[in-house]
Amino acid sequence: MLDVQNLKDTRGIPLQHVGVRNVRYPINVLDRKNEKQHTIGSFNLYVDLTEHFKGTHMSRFIEILNEYRNEIDVQKFDEILESMRKKLNANVSVIEVTFPYFIEKTAPVSKAKSLMEYECKFWGSNNKNQHDFYVQVKVPVTTLCPCSKEISDRGAHNQRSEVKLIVRYREFVWIEDLIRLVEDSSSCELYPLLKRVDEKAVTERAFDNPRFAEDVVREAAIRLDDWSAIAWYAIECENFESIHGHNAYAFMKKDKK
Repeated sequence: MLDVQNLKDTRGIPLQHVGVRNVRYPINVLDRKNEKQHTIGSFNLYVDLTEHFKGTHMSRFIEILNEYRNEIDVQKFDEILESMRKKLNANVSVIEVTFPYFIEKTAPVSKAKSLMEYECKFWGSNNKNQHDFYVQVKVPVTTLCPCSKEISDRGAHNQRSEVKLIVRYREFVWIEDLIRLVEDSSSCELYPLLKRVDEKAVTERAFDNPRFAEDVVREAAIRLDDWSAIAWYAIECENFESIHGHNAYAFMKKDKK
């Protein structure tokens, strides 16, 4: 049968990314407590396309995922990228995989246990001479407004916030440690299951640790700067304000070379 993708293209325009998106596939993620956690990844798989060909072979992306079934984890990432680049005759290959990751949390007073979900992401690229990889975590937290606490006679407004942390590392880091760093930088962490005694405890903890979005980012930056395994990071905090129609936002990135 005619292979249309391999036909010559005469427009002379190379494309940086061609491939498939939103491919759901089972993966294994390293879990510090249980060794491995089985979860479902949503994959974006890309290669570059030179100006000489009409298209890429989309089926080969799925074939590669199937070839590495039950072996798709951070330790195999570069091997999979290399396989993509070679099998698709490309100069560059890229994988993005987003997945839910679960951590068992214990309520502060009642000690009730429950599973908390976090959205995580691995991103990697391979271009023969240079490899790149980063880990991203999205962590929901509580923030309490320092200004509201200062000027109010009773209480202070608080809200749920989302912190996104991206790191490139020199040495392996655990997802759990990235999440813990973010939670420690906020007014209070979130819990899936709280009894009334726990609600009292977390409300008072947030009140004792007021944080603007700016504070969360700066507190996290201090911890990241002291962590020798981290080579580069970007961190943002978005507060879904409870008394405003807008969100508060702060961002920074740093190369620790």
